[in-house]
Amino acid sequence: MDHAERLAPFRTEAAAFEKAVRRAFDLGEPVPTVPPCPGWTVADLVRHLGGVHRYLVYVLRERLTAPPDPAGLTLPEVPTDPDGLTDWFAQGARELAGLFHELGPDTAVWTWSVEQTAGFWLRMQLIELAVHRWDAESATGTPGRLDPDVAADAVTQTIEVMAPARRGWQQAPPGTGQRYRFRRTDGPESWTVAFSGDQVLLEPGSTAPADVEASGTASDLALFLWRRLPPTALRITGDAALLPYWFTLVPPV
Repeated sequence: MDHAERLAPFRTEAAAFEKAVRRAFDLGEPVPTVPPCPGWTVADLVRHLGGVHRYLVYVLRERLTAPPDPAGLTLPEVPTDPDGLTDWFAQGARELAGLFHELGPDTAVWTWSVEQTAGFWLRMQLIELAVHRWDAESATGTPGRLDPDVAADAVTQTIEVMAPARRGWQQAPPGTGQRYRFRRTDGPESWTVAFSGDQVLLEPGSTAPADVEASGTASDLALFLWRRLPPTALRITGDAALLPYWFTLVPPV
């Protein structure tokens, strides 16, 4: 997916998140909890995602090329009533989508990654928004799958970007040659990943033997890598015990 292709699903996921949140709030008190996010209610989820969006609105609007100074970062007061909180989220998502459209993919801005562009943030935030939409829907029923193209992009991004970053942030143990393969069952892609020392090596098109292979839809694979689905949700061949070890090699944040 490119920048233009991500804009429409970002807006679609924002609308779906808002709908799921309103449905949860309509149930009244107590506010439903979010099963994939232990200790969080739907209100906590909205505050988290809306806060992230406003933080990035500030980064993008000011064209910051260094992390914001917390002393200079003032965010509007967050409403406490359900309707106000949901409207607050929706406004922030619209502002962020508008900035992504205005700036395009190549505008230089600060990110936590090697790639210092507005395009990085759209890719990251589309994936996060899709996963949190799934979280919000899970609070009141069975969540819908992730869009197949978004999910496939999430698998690639998790391996290429998130995995190396998380290993550095959490001081993960060195890899000793473990080779994982994730195979999509609703499309042609497969992802082969080898851990060697501090490196996470994506091996495109590899047919070399893998220690463990996990197969599922792109949505199921992405949700597994985001710790939303257990290994049992996938079809596993090879060393099944190695699949949970992924989260030792790639610690969650």
